[in-house]
Amino acid sequence: MPSYNNPKNNNGNPLSSREKLNIFLPLLLALTLAGGTWIGYQISSQMNGSYVLVSNNNSQLSPRAGKVDEILRFIDARYLEGIEMEKLEDAAIEGMLKNLDPHSSYIAAANLQGVNESLAGGFEGIGVEFFVLEDTVYIVGVIPDGPSDKAGMEVGDKIIMIGDSIIAGVGIKNKGVIDKLKGESGSGVDIKVKRSGLAELQEISITRGEIPMRSVDVSYMLDAQTGYIKVNRFSGKTYAEFMTALEALIEKDMKDLVIDLRQNPGGYLNAATDMLTQLFAKKKLLVYTEGRSYKRKEYNSNGRVLFKVGKVAVLINEGSASASEIMAGAIQDNDRGIVIGRRSFGKGLVQEQYELSDGSALRLTVARYFTPSGRLIQKPYEQESDDYSNDLKKRFESGELYHKDSIKISDSTKYYTTGGRVVYGGGGIIPDVFVPLDSMDHNPYFVRTSNYIPQFVYHYMDNNRQRLKQIGDLEAFISEYQVSDEVLEDFVQFSEEKGITRKEEDLGMIKSRLKLNIKAYVAQQLFRELGFYKVLQTKDPTIQKAIEELHRGGESTPSAMNESTI
Repeated sequence: MPSYNNPKNNNGNPLSSREKLNIFLPLLLALTLAGGTWIGYQISSQMNGSYVLVSNNNSQLSPRAGKVDEILRFIDARYLEGIEMEKLEDAAIEGMLKNLDPHSSYIAAANLQGVNESLAGGFEGIGVEFFVLEDTVYIVGVIPDGPSDKAGMEVGDKIIMIGDSIIAGVGIKNKGVIDKLKGESGSGVDIKVKRSGLAELQEISITRGEIPMRSVDVSYMLDAQTGYIKVNRFSGKTYAEFMTALEALIEKDMKDLVIDLRQNPGGYLNAATDMLTQLFAKKKLLVYTEGRSYKRKEYNSNGRVLFKVGKVAVLINEGSASASEIMAGAIQDNDRGIVIGRRSFGKGLVQEQYELSDGSALRLTVARYFTPSGRLIQKPYEQESDDYSNDLKKRFESGELYHKDSIKISDSTKYYTTGGRVVYGGGGIIPDVFVPLDSMDHNPYFVRTSNYIPQFVYHYMDNNRQRLKQIGDLEAFISEYQVSDEVLEDFVQFSEEKGITRKEEDLGMIKSRLKLNIKAYVAQQLFRELGFYKVLQTKDPTIQKAIEELHRGGESTPSAMNESTI
């Protein structure tokens, strides 16, 4: 019987030190690896609830992950035909996520940079918006204080050359233009443009740099006491932009404020709560989140405001989602202001983004958020159902977009604001004051022809830019410039050339709206986004209703709307 206390070699002699090391080394390495894995797991499980990949071996995460990996390896080794495994992996991931909720998603590596840039609030480039029309690259927007703006680029310029390459009249596409203009921050690019009214090409040297993606489109005074701020998303820089806009309005003696969140899809939760904090002079619950692996977390205002803001109106519609609904819900539940428009989208889920080893990312729903009264405003969703994606169509068909009485409440539970008003959850924020959709927005002839207004205006400005610049400032433009019947007829003929069949019976109904939109795009060419929004505002029923309600006061608005302790 062998002795395990004094092991011997094959010759019957006691083991040497080297022979003992050779036997026990594999065991020592195995124990070290196991211990390291255990320590890594313990560390990762305590990192504020975040999921951290500690090994490239998926079986370290879950036995089920190993099964998926095993199937993919069998396919790669044995499948009848060759297949791109990366595409198969992406399809497998997307298939898994379809069994979760509508907002958990997979972001391929090729798309991740653009997604992150939109939330971060900036990217590197030259800072222009362009449009390729009839083989010509038109500059339709120059980002204020960006590299192109500083170099002298103007809206209306037509790019003829980039570096030594002629790009006009050679069939270049959008991607080709981007490839020639993009580059690292600090690098230079030389451009030659044709400018209206000048015979010779203008040479412009641009140094690429950081380009802000503004989340506050415009801010200005609607009247002597009412300010207006349009927010298009909630990014990492939205709060700073909002505060800069707010300060400028306060300097113009603003008393009341309209915050426009229509068509705002949301973004960072913290951006919304930071903005809300500036609207509450007392400590108030703004929103709270909770999930299976997430304990309840409350977001409260701190009671320290930098600027005095009186009454508040928040504008929403069916395109207002996520962080937009958090903001509207906090204002409504705390009776801090009045919510105007149409029922919001209904997204009450919170996502976290996890970057994967190949540069792609997983955006996973980890919690629900609730308004201060306890409402969950997430609209119902079911797996393998098209109802969620077709919700807007159903609202249109039911008449909800035109009649407040047609709004469907999926959760009949009554919740109460701080002032005792009844509010409901289960499918978005229902506004305090309803504003119906303009029926022309769904007129097929209006929608199809409107798509060609920007192209028409580019041509129109080629021949009229210098004359229109002589009008003066924006206020003079709004009062003096009118789109004539002749210009409208030119546009209708232009749309016919693009394949839109003329409909005289519809043209009479949409004539005024077409003229307004043409005027707005002309104003955008002359006065940037401020001109565009100010022209549209003159006929915007939701903004007009907000002004009316803010001026009315009294019983038509929520009880604590004035926030008199500010």
